[in-house]
Formats: sequence, structure tokens, C-alpha cells
Amino acid sequence: MLMRTDPLLEWSPMSRLLQGPSSQFAGMDAYRLGDVITVEFDLPGVDPSSIDLQIERGELRLQAHRTSVVPEGARYLVRERGETTISRRVMLGDVLDVDHVDAEYVDGVLRLRIPLHDAAKPRQISVRHVENAASEPVQASISTGQET
Repeated sequence: MLMRTDPLLEWSPMSRLLQGPSSQFAGMDAYRLGDVITVEFDLPGVDPSSIDLQIERGELRLQAHRTSVVPEGARYLVRERGETTISRRVMLGDVLDVDHVDAEYVDGVLRLRIPLHDAAKPRQISVRHVENAASEPVQASISTGQET
């Protein structure tokens, strides 16, 4: 249903070199509860208005920016939380109803709720009981397309 599309994540040191110091990877959790998939991204310190969330052809793309604001005249003693761009890409699959995504940003976590398409939901199939089915044989004919 969900697939990561960031193959370099497994090689974190290499990923950091390629992304540069001003880029970060958004941590993600995903789980299913009933007919809804919930996906949560860690976006600490991000201005909600900077969150850019798009879905195109089954791919979810997330990008957000964190800026640091220091009072005028202040001097950094330690700076580990600089300005950065946070991003993530996830393949959603075709069983999710991407036209009805609910997104909210609370306490540094972006939470998406994506329902399953009706066609992907489990269905109960009724089985009918047929009495004396063996009394009438089924006749089948196979046509080969050749006439004699």
C-alpha cells in the first residue's frame, strides 16, 4: 500500500552528503486502522504555511521549510537548528482514495488520513447451497473451429 521512494535513506551518511547541510529527511510512521491509512511525518519547528503537500500519479510529495528567527543583536553560542528544507516522497498505491485525504499539522507532526477505495475494502461473499447438484450432469462442448 505504501512504499518509500528514498532509497538513499539506508545510507544515512551518504544521504546527508548528497542532500547537503540545509536539507533534512522527514521521519514517517504509517498504520492502518479499519478502512483508513494514517501517515505521520515529523516536521518539528516548521511554519505550517510552508508545508507543500502534493499527490500526483500515486506519489505523495512533501516539502516544508524551517527557518530560525533570532532577536536582532543576538549572537549564537550554539547553532544546531539552522534553516532547512524537509522533504519526503512516498508511493501510495492505487487502493487508496487520494481524492479524500484529510491533513492536519499539530505539535510538529503532519498527520494524513487516507481512506481505502471502496473496491479495496473487504467484502463478505455469500455462498448459496444447491440441493441435488449431482443429479444433473453438466454438459460441455468444446469447439475447435474446424468443421468436418
